[in-house]
Amino acid sequence: MVHLTAAEKSAILDLWGKVNVGEIGAEALGRLLVVYPWTQRFFEKFGDLSSASAIMSNAHVKSHGAKVLASFSEGLKHLEDLKGTFAKLSELHCDKLHVDPENFRLLGNMIVIALAHHHPSEFTPCTQAAFQKVTAGVANALAHKYH
Repeated sequence: MVHLTAAEKSAILDLWGKVNVGEIGAEALGRLLVVYPWTQRFFEKFGDLSSASAIMSNAHVKSHGAKVLASFSEGLKHLEDLKGTFAKLSELHCDKLHVDPENFRLLGNMIVIALAHHHPSEFTPCTQAAFQKVTAGVANALAHKYH
């Protein structure tokens, strides 16, 4: 559960209504793979990840990034029950994929950066603080199965 004020929730939902999920998702996942190259090991089937430009233009990265952000978007509809919303994804990432749960926090930071990049005038410090709360809540929910 993420504790947000009415103003924070409004800021999140207002901005989210303007978000291109495919674009932000692709950029966030691409940035994760470039900035934290060890995360690439989970995406070896994606083909060429040899450079930043190869990663950022990779169709598989773009497609999976959109899928990731669509799940994040679903979480925004269920802020009171993030653990329930992400229970199956937590189990998948823990039991089958063996993803280090720290990667969820890193991806959350990349989502925040991509949002700031694409929506600079609306991404105020207060909006950033609200999104940081949400990405931390989602990361905790995804890591829940690990505990």
